[in-house]
Amino acid sequence: MDHKQITQFLDKLSTTRERNIVIIDFANVDRWQDSLGWPIGLKKLGQLVSRISYGKKFLRRFYYGQDYGPKDSSTILAKWSEMVHTSAQYSGFEIVSKRVKYIPDAKYETGFIKKCNLDIEMAIDLIREKDNYDTAIIFSGDGDLACVCNYIYKEFGKIIYVFGARDHVGKELIDAQREGLIKDILFVEDFEYRLNLKRIP
Repeated sequence: MDHKQITQFLDKLSTTRERNIVIIDFANVDRWQDSLGWPIGLKKLGQLVSRISYGKKFLRRFYYGQDYGPKDSSTILAKWSEMVHTSAQYSGFEIVSKRVKYIPDAKYETGFIKKCNLDIEMAIDLIREKDNYDTAIIFSGDGDLACVCNYIYKEFGKIIYVFGARDHVGKELIDAQREGLIKDILFVEDFEYRLNLKRIP
């Protein structure tokens, strides 16, 4: 997509923005940066989302794992996690979170691996809020979400767009697009001028 096509696409979505739900899978979005080579600014992401989803805050949903460190008894949020939470809150998102789990694993230098899967919460919300939206815009390349995309399209006739990085879109989502269940997959590389934290306006 070039800039003109992006503007046309966003203008089209903005005409229905009171009936658009946006799902941000932050763990997935955060991993895109490894291949993008530039950081995604949450404030800029919030500005983009506000253009395509407006009004009801609960339709702009931000899912992320709260990191309290490896000790189960800890009640102090890790600094990076606190910054993400504050930025997402400031950007107007409804935050959905749960505690990150630290699982012992000798393969890693730290001695553990961090896990926090929110796929089920995303799927439940997409079904639960079915009467409040017509179009779902999902920022995630997680192929596990193809199942709920299939369901909300076939059962409720929802229109679905997926945002992902080119090397981070699951085969299941690509197949769902080919089958017509997902209307389109957009690549964030084309939106760099709107999302790059380091780009000066």
